Amino acid sequence: MIHLLLVMIYLSFISLGLPDALLGAAWPTMYPQFGVPVSYAGAISMIISLGTIVSSLQSDRLTHRFGPGKVTAVSVGLTAAALWGFSVSGSFWMLCLWAIPYGLGAGSVDAALNNYVALHYASRHMSWLHCMWGIGATTGPYIMGWALTGGLGWNMGYRIIALVQIFLTALLVFTLPLWKGKGEERAEGKENGADRPISLKEIFAIPGVRAIIAIFFCYCALESGAGLWAGSYLTLEWGVEAERAAGYAGMFYLGITLGRAVAGFITFKLGDHQMIRLGQVIILVGAAALLIPVGPGMAVVGLVLVGLGCAPIYPSIIHSTPAFFGAERSQAIIGVQMASAYVGSCLMPPLFGVLANHVGAGLLPFFLLALLALMAFGHERLLKRTV
Repeated sequence: MIHLLLVMIYLSFISLGLPDALLGAAWPTMYPQFGVPVSYAGAISMIISLGTIVSSLQSDRLTHRFGPGKVTAVSVGLTAAALWGFSVSGSFWMLCLWAIPYGLGAGSVDAALNNYVALHYASRHMSWLHCMWGIGATTGPYIMGWALTGGLGWNMGYRIIALVQIFLTALLVFTLPLWKGKGEERAEGKENGADRPISLKEIFAIPGVRAIIAIFFCYCALESGAGLWAGSYLTLEWGVEAERAAGYAGMFYLGITLGRAVAGFITFKLGDHQMIRLGQVIILVGAAALLIPVGPGMAVVGLVLVGLGCAPIYPSIIHSTPAFFGAERSQAIIGVQMASAYVGSCLMPPLFGVLANHVGAGLLPFFLLALLALMAFGHERLLKRTV
């Protein structure tokens, strides 16, 4: 039965990734129908991100009250409703309204599942869990592309993903008793004495929390910055055609997904701290490769290496959180980590866009190296304080 629960958690993370790239894939077809500028996608994305931040910060309170199983089922159901709402929207303002539950559904399930796996499963499962997210994030745009090329329209693309989420919601509701079997009481804080949620003020007062939040912020800024600007970097700096550059940029995410699959096996030999350091070294090598002026081929190799380096860091930071701060506080801290991740993903890529506009896209390797240096410095300080 425990294995069935793990399968459900994996499926939940695939479903978490499925909607992530849908808007970007569908928006070129959507915005002319709504009669709005192409830039309005940013408004929808911002609403989703804000909802995700809010629900991440509330994840500790919700998980204490309802448990991770119910939070996961309701969150996936909320996302399913939002995706269905997108599919029937006839105006831009309706998309904005449905973007609210879209974001609220993502944050709580992300934090709840990450904490549950960190508490109850080995590090390899955390790596494979985030590999499942990559599979979902890669599959979503393909489903949307199939709907568009098949003449079914973007509405049907959203509807198909919504139906998948509805089916998963039903499975999660049916398997709710399994969560009790692996100690949901502990996740709710009843076994360890944490009978109430921890406030933000209390969280930030815990030694080392600010450091791990800063590490998470830098990592997510690095990952999202590389993912967003890889194509532009190849085109503007190396003259690669836009169509080819888009495909090469996708190899960055392929590197993350495959890297997490492999990282799960490496964790049999290395612990979380070693995996984080290994990832940082590979990112350093990849960013250095981007600086070698021998042609676009080396730049593509560099991007793949940066993706491979990113692979173990996110899961390892999450998995190490209970060890750093205790199981009774991990849900609250992981919720704040998730919020900082979305803040970093929202703020730093546009900041690089401003820099690229005034100086040039060639700054990307230096941007990545600066974030890497801050992340590595913060991680080493954290280890000295808490280990």
